Amino acid sequence: MSKQQIRCREIAETDIDTVAELLTRGFVGRSREYWTQGLRRQAAREVPKGYPRFGYMLDHGGLPVGVLLLLYTTRTDNVETTIYCNLSSWYVEPAFRNYAPLLTKIAQKYKEVTYINISPATWTWPIIETQGFNSYCSGLFFSIPALSLVRPGMTIETISPDATAIEGLAASDVELLTRHARYGCLSLVCRTAGGDALPFILQPVRIRKGWIAPPAMQLIYCRDIAEYVQCAGAIGRLLIPRGKISVILDANGRVPGLVGIYTKWRGRKYFKGPHRPRLADLTDTELVLYGP
Repeated sequence: MSKQQIRCREIAETDIDTVAELLTRGFVGRSREYWTQGLRRQAAREVPKGYPRFGYMLDHGGLPVGVLLLLYTTRTDNVETTIYCNLSSWYVEPAFRNYAPLLTKIAQKYKEVTYINISPATWTWPIIETQGFNSYCSGLFFSIPALSLVRPGMTIETISPDATAIEGLAASDVELLTRHARYGCLSLVCRTAGGDALPFILQPVRIRKGWIAPPAMQLIYCRDIAEYVQCAGAIGRLLIPRGKISVILDANGRVPGLVGIYTKWRGRKYFKGPHRPRLADLTDTELVLYGP
């Protein structure tokens, strides 16, 4: 096989079907529909100008033999706007593994971007660290929010996918909540006795292995973990009729003010770039667009 037969290029929308087929072969247990739905969502979402929409592929005769999905997003706080990229779903056919470094090299070429890996397999941790990545989340905290007290005067409401305005929230918050509701997440607003409106996004998750396997939701977004602690009782009581008893948080240890269990056996997350990601923000990542 000559080197000229292989090239690394951006994935185009016309490649969706063949890329989905390759990923289905590469990830046992994930259906073709799983990959197709996620790729269609990537095709429809907003992407920061000048960055790839889907990621990169190794092209051999017009067909993908390797793929690395990239999910770029813009995040804005009160100080600055930053670009993040979720590195996701790397797979190369065995016969072409010698060309795999082409994917990882081109995928991390932007110095201004903060790259994150939120689902690394345990055996890849040392490899990721040698590539210059640092851990920003060491594990998961399995909270039992219904065991927390409901603060006096607190109320909670579910946000529908077609909501156009939410009292007390900026338009950007409303768009974030409704967009994730359309992805199948549970978007909520807790209102305190003092009149604050606190946004939350949660997602049902599958616990496929291990001894901790509660009916659970993953905390995808809140402004600050302290706000989740404040609203945990109300959230827990809303989730019980839905058959969920636990909310999983990215954490670096036990979370004061919550009842639950911390584990370092799963949930480690890495970053590389100018900005350390904060906990409790998994918006627009593979976990949301593709599902747990």
